[in-house]
Amino acid sequence: MGLVIIFALVALLCLAGTFRSLKQKAMLAVFFAGASTLVFGWFAVMTFIGILGGHGVPTAH
Repeated sequence: MGLVIIFALVALLCLAGTFRSLKQKAMLAVFFAGASTLVFGWFAVMTFIGILGGHGVPTAH
């Protein structure tokens, strides 16, 4: 569960960076911060589903 929290916090920080980059109109930074937000958000969601025992998500036993 700690990994989900870490991934979610990183995704939130990336989201803040995305908005800051949009405000400064730095499009390359918007791209990388937005991509990082999507990736870490996806990791957080899929890790959470894996912890709950979702089907199709490999889990370590």
